[in-house]
Amino acid sequence: MNKRPDWDEYFLKLAMLASERATCPRMHCGCVLVKDKRVVSTGYNGSIPGDEHCEEVGCLVVDNHCVRTVHAEMNAIVQAAKRGHAIDGATAYVTNMPCTGCAKALITAGIKRVVVFSDYHDTLATQFFAKAGVKIDKHAVPSTAIVYNLKDYSSAR
Repeated sequence: MNKRPDWDEYFLKLAMLASERATCPRMHCGCVLVKDKRVVSTGYNGSIPGDEHCEEVGCLVVDNHCVRTVHAEMNAIVQAAKRGHAIDGATAYVTNMPCTGCAKALITAGIKRVVVFSDYHDTLATQFFAKAGVKIDKHAVPSTAIVYNLKDYSSAR
C-alpha cells in the first residue's frame, strides 16, 4: 500500500500540477494558496488574458526577466481577489522560491507561510519573508507518481 501524502506534500503536488499549465518556457511555476487545509486559489506563470503566450511568440525579456508573464503567485493572489476569497493567514505552496516582487505581494496579501521545494536565484525574498515573520519551509521534491489501484477498489465493493 502506498504512503498517504502529508498535507504539505499534497499541496506541493497540486502546485506541481498547476505549473503544467504555465506558458513561459523560461520557468514553469505553480502556486496554490491554502487556508484551513482548503485550496483557496491556484496560479501558474502565464500571459495576461487575451495576450499571446511566450511559447507561441517567444518571451519578452527585459533585464533578463520575461515581462510578458504574470508569475504564479501573482495569478493566485489575483484569482482569489477576483472571487472574493480572503487569503490573510494562508499558506502559499510554490514550486519555486518566489522572486522578490512576488514575495512582497505574498507578504502584503497576508500570507504567513511559504512552502517550496526549489530555490530561486538572485532574490531578496528570504530577507523580506524573515522581516515580515513569514515562515519558509523547504521540502524535498514530492514524488510525481500517482498510483491508482482500481483493481483492489473494484473488488472491495
